[in-house]
Amino acid sequence: MKTMLDVDEHHWWYRGRRQIIRAELDRLSLPSTARILDAGCGSGRTLEELRDYGEVSGIELDPDAARVARERGVGEVRVGRLEELPWQDGAFDLITCLDVIEHTPDDRATLSELRRVCARGGWLLVTVPAYQGLWSLHDEANHHYRRYSRGTLRAAAVEARWLVTRMTSFNSLLLAPAAAVRLAQRRRSIESYKPEIALGPSWLNSVLERPLRAEARWLARGRTLPAGLSLMALLQNP
Repeated sequence: MKTMLDVDEHHWWYRGRRQIIRAELDRLSLPSTARILDAGCGSGRTLEELRDYGEVSGIELDPDAARVARERGVGEVRVGRLEELPWQDGAFDLITCLDVIEHTPDDRATLSELRRVCARGGWLLVTVPAYQGLWSLHDEANHHYRRYSRGTLRAAAVEARWLVTRMTSFNSLLLAPAAAVRLAQRRRSIESYKPEIALGPSWLNSVLERPLRAEARWLARGRTLPAGLSLMALLQNP
């Protein structure tokens, strides 16, 4: 668990993604008493960020991760599946679902259930891995069902009756080298795979985080990025 906490706190990817998410949330007009859900909250590090925007709750499938998240003491955390959320209709003004729906067998069902617990006019911020063509051992090892294009993410959202208000790529600078690594992995067996999310030296994390910080400043101005390893969509419950 300590390793998981260290990675969540210090790894360049998670630190950079938090900057991206903050840049997007800061542009929203949320009520002062916003009710917020992090769907698939993991160890709960994002809950600490979200409490700046309102009253937070989390749900996580892994009981051990949920226990760690609960011990942070920043909000209610439940154990459960995203397809069967234990809250009433319209319970939340904002939901974040960060690199989670690719882990669910039926993303339409997941997105429909998230919409059920979202208040009318409320928001869902989703991030997912991009480009099915980059499918690799990374996806198999992390139990992904799919990667997304803008079209497939939009189609899933619309079928679940969300209004797509904004969509952008991010993690753009590392797209080319990461694509080369992922494609090379196809010649290897799953037994030889080494996890990409490992905590390296602090100087390297700082260097790799800088492009995401720059992207966050760009996105904060309402702009978008045309390509990247990840997609982010802002959806509204009409």
